[in-house]
Amino acid sequence: METTSRVGAQAPAADGAAQAVPSARRTVDGYLLAPFPWYGLDEAFTGPRWLMQVGTAADGAVEHGSIGHGDEPSVRAEASGNGDKERFAVVVTVAANPVRRSADGTGVLEATSVSSAAWLAGVGLLSFTWPGQMDHSLRDDWLDQQTETAWVLADDLHGDDWSTLSLPVDGAPTSFHYRESEYGWVLAGSTKEGVHLGAYGRGMSAYGLGFSVVQDIGAYAG
Repeated sequence: METTSRVGAQAPAADGAAQAVPSARRTVDGYLLAPFPWYGLDEAFTGPRWLMQVGTAADGAVEHGSIGHGDEPSVRAEASGNGDKERFAVVVTVAANPVRRSADGTGVLEATSVSSAAWLAGVGLLSFTWPGQMDHSLRDDWLDQQTETAWVLADDLHGDDWSTLSLPVDGAPTSFHYRESEYGWVLAGSTKEGVHLGAYGRGMSAYGLGFSVVQDIGAYAG
């Protein structure tokens, strides 16, 4: 893949995933520091919208972030068997950075890419996924395994696990890589505004979605 650090993202901790969204949604500061436009679902979506979190580079520069739409997903809902009742879609915006500094400042990392967006979206979906039949003590091992699988899949966007889906971005038809699993769906593509887009969701069909630039990110703060 074209990013050796997985864009600085880490899989959320099992115990903290359920609380992560409500606390992070009230903080808009990191989003305002981004030198790139944020994307969300277009005006055809009329439901709730909420901020999640941003990811930064070693120098503190904002590299990516997520915006939620619909129901706020909870890993506990999945564990209790109510996950299939949630309807949400999360849009991940990733800056298209051709050169990124390593954490120690002595070298550079490979560029971000559509694969970066696909991996972040895949891990995002996993953060709210917990098979109800699984013992809590096994979740960390399961999450590590599934996170690595998401990495491998994102590194092979032209493989058999992905199909192609055309969706509007700022009104223009745009090609996305798309895949489904028993836990939801993931897609990834690029925009003319110089960013990569990832998205994941459950209970909302990806086929009817459209994306557009967020005009006022501050309006999303809870």
